Amino acid sequence: QVQLEESGGGLVQAGGSLRLSCAASGRTFTRYNMGWFRQAPGKEREFVAAIRWNGGITRYADSVKGRFTISSDTAKNTVYLQMNSLKPEDTAVYYCAADIIGRLRVTLRDGYDYWGQGTQVTVSS
Repeated sequence: QVQLEESGGGLVQAGGSLRLSCAASGRTFTRYNMGWFRQAPGKEREFVAAIRWNGGITRYADSVKGRFTISSDTAKNTVYLQMNSLKPEDTAVYYCAADIIGRLRVTLRDGYDYWGQGTQVTVSS
């Protein structure tokens, strides 16, 4: 069993920055991929960014490229999402997810085994 806990969400003005954290705990294993998704009211959960736990290979949604950066600290079992130049359309609940099998579907919700509870990010105009 794996527990994921997100933190760092909040209210920020457009153009501002936030850094989200996702702390992983529980069963010890090699986690292949960690991802961030987001879900705005009335919309489906969508892919934001992913990182290979060992190796640092990253992937981003087109909507956040150049503004968001995903990173990991394996010693702390934590994944981060640095969000800069935030826009009102970035407002959503942000979820952290863990893939423990090593699928090749990092942009898809069914590519992950465990999910956090989410943290709210609100960007005011």
